[in-house]
Amino acid sequence: MNISTMLMELGSGMITSAEIFFLTLLLSLPLGLVISFGRMSKNSIIQTIAKVYISIMRGTPLMLQLMVVYFGPYYLFGMKITSGYRFIAVIIGFVLNYAAYFAEIYRGGIESIAVGQYEAAEILGFTKVQTFFRIIFPQVVKRILPPVTNEVITLVKDTSLAFVIAVSEMFTSAKAIAAAQTTMVPFIIAAVFYYVFNILVAVFMEYLEKKLDYFQ
Repeated sequence: MNISTMLMELGSGMITSAEIFFLTLLLSLPLGLVISFGRMSKNSIIQTIAKVYISIMRGTPLMLQLMVVYFGPYYLFGMKITSGYRFIAVIIGFVLNYAAYFAEIYRGGIESIAVGQYEAAEILGFTKVQTFFRIIFPQVVKRILPPVTNEVITLVKDTSLAFVIAVSEMFTSAKAIAAAQTTMVPFIIAAVFYYVFNILVAVFMEYLEKKLDYFQ
């Protein structure tokens, strides 16, 4: 099998990896913000729920969480698991896991903002929502970009964990071709794919940092 044919066969795996990556970011970033609000809530019940959630998501392996999300409905409720649910389970597992990490990053960024800025905004007549999204949040985004970048780069590599519930992403495709053709070339191609993907992510995040330089 030549390289072009191999690339074509790996193509669907590349697309699946990219879909997992983008859908996870699209859903986990806003969910993480909501969870961070719960973590900082003055309501002790909401705060405790958020703390426990974050602790569990960060304290257990993502691979195990994917298996729980996929097999849980069957073992807990006797629901039939369809093959179409595999990809959905992967997205749910990734989103729930990464939202917990992003929640703590958001919390650190929000709590680093001086209280005086909230007080000044209140004097100027801003509502709490306006204060947060127009004054606080842009500064938070600037401050949290480095740790968010680290998590995003980790996410690129973590997409390979989808193999645990038989979702054929890039790594799974490479492994299958390597086994069938008895060659290391698919693994090399997969490594290049992950590396280039990470380079693109790093360049984009660096661009965002420069665009937000005016927020101190």
